[in-house]
Amino acid sequence: MLETILANIPQREPFLFIEKIIERTENSITTSKLLTGEEDFFRGHFPGSPVFPGVLMCEAVFQTGALLMALKGEGAGNTKTALVTRIQGAKFKNMAKPGDELHITVDFIEMLSNAAFMKGKITSGSKTIMSIEFAATLVEGT
Repeated sequence: MLETILANIPQREPFLFIEKIIERTENSITTSKLLTGEEDFFRGHFPGSPVFPGVLMCEAVFQTGALLMALKGEGAGNTKTALVTRIQGAKFKNMAKPGDELHITVDFIEMLSNAAFMKGKITSGSKTIMSIEFAATLVEGT
């Protein structure tokens, strides 16, 4: 399912933070990312006790949201890209570390004009890692 992800969002390695689609409905999607410990950012983010950076967790949620929008057909034939325009209510409840498999879930709330309002969360096993609400605006040709 990596092919579906790559066909629908512009991010690529080393800045691609979702690997596969776990589940999808019309208004929700769950993707995953396995943190191997080999990722370059772990070398400098708390060496000796590496932690997945919170800003990259947010990015994984945003990439999942962009994928949901594209698969919903909101990207108008892949001529539009979803860019984040608002972030609110970010809550970091647990750390994500090498060896964790992250499940990233995004729920579509509503579309107003060209802005999509969504909420997302990351879990690993039975623990919630983080949650966030955000908006993305569809723009031409980025």
